[in-house]
Amino acid sequence: MQYLMAVDLGTSFIKVGVYDMCGRCISVAQESVTAECVGTGSFIQCGEMLLEKVLACMRKSLQMHDNRMAQQIAAVSFTGQMAGFIGVDEKWNDITAWSCSLDTRYLSFAGKIAESYRGWAGEISGTCSPLMAPKIMWFQKDFPREAGKVSKYMMLSSYILGKLGNCSIEEAVIDDSLIGWTGLADIQKRTWSDDICRYFEIDQRLLPGIVSSDKICACLSREAAQKTGLLRGTPLIIGAGDKVAGCIGAGVTKTGDMIFEAASYGGFSCLVEECRQNPRRNYYDVICNGKGYLAHKYIPGSGMTLRWFLEQFSSGEDFSEMERKASEVEIGCQGMMAIGLLGGSAMPFDGQLKGMWMGFDWSHRPEHFYRALLESYAYDLALTIDSVEETYEELSTDRLVMTGGGAKSAFWAQMIADVTGKTVCRRRENDASLLGAVLIAKRGLGLEEGSAARQWGREEEQVIHAPDEAQGEIYQPLKKRYEAYRAGLHDFFVRL
Repeated sequence: MQYLMAVDLGTSFIKVGVYDMCGRCISVAQESVTAECVGTGSFIQCGEMLLEKVLACMRKSLQMHDNRMAQQIAAVSFTGQMAGFIGVDEKWNDITAWSCSLDTRYLSFAGKIAESYRGWAGEISGTCSPLMAPKIMWFQKDFPREAGKVSKYMMLSSYILGKLGNCSIEEAVIDDSLIGWTGLADIQKRTWSDDICRYFEIDQRLLPGIVSSDKICACLSREAAQKTGLLRGTPLIIGAGDKVAGCIGAGVTKTGDMIFEAASYGGFSCLVEECRQNPRRNYYDVICNGKGYLAHKYIPGSGMTLRWFLEQFSSGEDFSEMERKASEVEIGCQGMMAIGLLGGSAMPFDGQLKGMWMGFDWSHRPEHFYRALLESYAYDLALTIDSVEETYEELSTDRLVMTGGGAKSAFWAQMIADVTGKTVCRRRENDASLLGAVLIAKRGLGLEEGSAARQWGREEEQVIHAPDEAQGEIYQPLKKRYEAYRAGLHDFFVRL
């Protein structure tokens, strides 16, 4: 019997799953990770700390079963965060710490170049919100001494794989699903862009090699084998970013398929055949997905913000209790509306935008504020879908897959169905990214063709929520009002 191991490098948690060759989950282990906040906007994590969490999680996932399983792992694959960077020296020592998408210290710097980038560079890279390029520029400007020590800038999955495989710095890689949001790549050619790198004054020698997501990039070192229990030489497959892996795991594999990952940092994706921009409505980016692309947009901090609200403003209620109360509140929250983007907006890039509740009075209770947040994310999602369908007129789908922790909420799923007009298919499998990474690993080992992989994701049990037309008619003017308010808030916060 052989098994596959997938490692999910999340913002708040490291997850490791062990699966059999039929795609059944055998065990999942989880380790929480902490961040260092050294100043306003700072959110960094030590690379060595993250590595130790990965090793611990790998051990835990194997200890749930007999000792033979560790000897039967055919490969390890990776998924996880798709934005940020970590800079290392020639010996893979962490110079910068991992700066994920929540580290916003660079935003004021990025804002200065956003408009110029969005035109010509956005056409090449597929993104209106470059997340690595301005960070590197900012880091080199504000921390020149430390920047001088960096041999490679890379993503977190690249760093973990390199450390587990004891790779040389020249062997550092990045899979092509991650290159779009770096803002430094030509996503149609799957190469680093000479023009963009020259514009940002970034030496391409500081960037890792670009490979396909199913490539075996290293083998487990003796030291890592001793710390995990796995066999030395176990193949390490680079895998794909969580948005891409999550699509594969959820069965989103046909052109036009749509998915909403309702996670800590939510995101919408639609599978498309070619890269097209919508300069009039920059509500999405385009990222690589194998031979095709995903039209994608973050719904920034959605799950994270909901958790923050409960921690700060509820009277001990959990999600289910607060949602029960919120479900009794009428649509529109009795005249209150929220802008739930507490961490600003990445698509389009707007570091000035903050969260806001408006229109509340003494009659509003916590459940009104909570429902207003849920509605704001539903409006944001619907506007993104509108933008994608406006650009890709040939798409015709009335179905939206919903995954992640938020997919446990029947109330929110129905709200999204009513606002978007799409039938929402709520998946009970909450580890779609892990499953997707496993499918990628099978392909990398030559054990699974794409057609078989597509079946895996669709066999999972789903809960269906059809849109209610009457409810949808009530939501539509509110969605337009949300769009107008959001567009006007940039200047408000600048003046503030």
